[in-house]
Amino acid sequence: MAEKIFFETIRSEGLAHMSYIFGSGKECAVVDPRRDCEIYVDIAQRNGAVITHIFETHRNEDYVIGSIDLARRTGAAIYHGEALDFHYGTSVREGNIFKFEDLVVTVLETPGHTYESISLTLTDKNFGNEPIAVFTGDTLFIGDVGRTDFFPDCPEEVAGLLYDSLFRKLLPLGDHVLLFPAHGAGSVCGSGMAAREFSTLGFERKHNPLLQLTERDQFIKHKVHEHHYKPPYFKQMEHYNQEGNAPPVYEISKPPPVGPAEFSDAMKKGMLALDARSPEAIAGAFIPGSLALPLDMIPAFAGWFLPYDRPLGLVVHKYSDVETAVRFLLRLGYDKVTCFLNEGLYAWEVGGHKYDRIPAIHAQELTQRIQEKERFTLLDVRTIEEFQKGHLPNAHHIYVGELPDRLDQIPRNQRITTFCGSGRRAIIAASILKNHGFDVVEDSLGSMAACSAIGCPVVTG
Repeated sequence: MAEKIFFETIRSEGLAHMSYIFGSGKECAVVDPRRDCEIYVDIAQRNGAVITHIFETHRNEDYVIGSIDLARRTGAAIYHGEALDFHYGTSVREGNIFKFEDLVVTVLETPGHTYESISLTLTDKNFGNEPIAVFTGDTLFIGDVGRTDFFPDCPEEVAGLLYDSLFRKLLPLGDHVLLFPAHGAGSVCGSGMAAREFSTLGFERKHNPLLQLTERDQFIKHKVHEHHYKPPYFKQMEHYNQEGNAPPVYEISKPPPVGPAEFSDAMKKGMLALDARSPEAIAGAFIPGSLALPLDMIPAFAGWFLPYDRPLGLVVHKYSDVETAVRFLLRLGYDKVTCFLNEGLYAWEVGGHKYDRIPAIHAQELTQRIQEKERFTLLDVRTIEEFQKGHLPNAHHIYVGELPDRLDQIPRNQRITTFCGSGRRAIIAASILKNHGFDVVEDSLGSMAACSAIGCPVVTG
């Protein structure tokens, strides 16, 4: 009699990170767990199983891996590729096999994104010896392949390794094989990923743009000339995930509420206020010196701007946003969230504390200014790829993540209107400018989405 088999995908919003848990009988395994790892224990217990194995497909750059915390909770063993000197766990190599009753996991070495990258095939031995699925980590995505820019001294070498992993290891597994990558649409680990979370190797072979580059030299040339942004927090993630020394997480606790006077005093002592409200709310009134980072933007942009050595205080819309923000920050290694402002900006305002605002500029007014050739700086903070596809005339481009290091490129003697795809990155940019002494700063709420709706003049290139 076949044992019960279960399989679940766990998606971590914001990071677009996907991890997996699967099992047969009383044992199960997790692939690339996140740091807030209690969810895997719950799933295993619900299915009458215990977690015995934890697989890491590579040293992750964009979040703190949860392997050690999950192992501490469960006693499971941790496994990862042998081409990197991890300070914890056990190394595996090509062909290593792990059995879970009716399921069999086999290791494939698939370097390219990183040297130690591995993929894991999954076979149901009740139906033969061919794999039914493969966990590819950051080697192959749905609609894209892994970035190879982490080794700038040998770009051709790692791009060639990725080609070999894709075309000589993964695709030969068979068109029927289900694909389970470590990231989906919105991840900083690639671009052009599909929004869906399911695919097969055969579908990717036929439709994935990067897999149409079947000639090795052609593929390498393309990868070498790709452009990717590299947030500074990647270094901290690489350190944590190789050394295994991120602080342990015993529970996800909410920071205490404090009143405006205590919040203000904490800011004077060095606490950074993180305003996680909507762009519209932030534009209307915000605490001087705070950093605007709308809640859903924390996973993608906190690592660009937040230091690891400063305590953080939250400003949120509602109480439930506190836990969400704490989880988002925890996954990036930010553990010093010390408080949140009780009753938010309302308490701040009625307490008589000073607040500032950022005027919101409608897309129609931007169009009028451009047509009348008014003197102002339109600061477009989208990615270079977005900017080149279409931007407003005379826009000045600086990617939002790079803005703190390029402030000297922005004139201080005229109005600055920040602009992005929808207004979320624009409010972040406006907040940064205000914190660095730029006085006349505006935000284009709606930004390019609004411009597309009303027909603003757009140029390309």
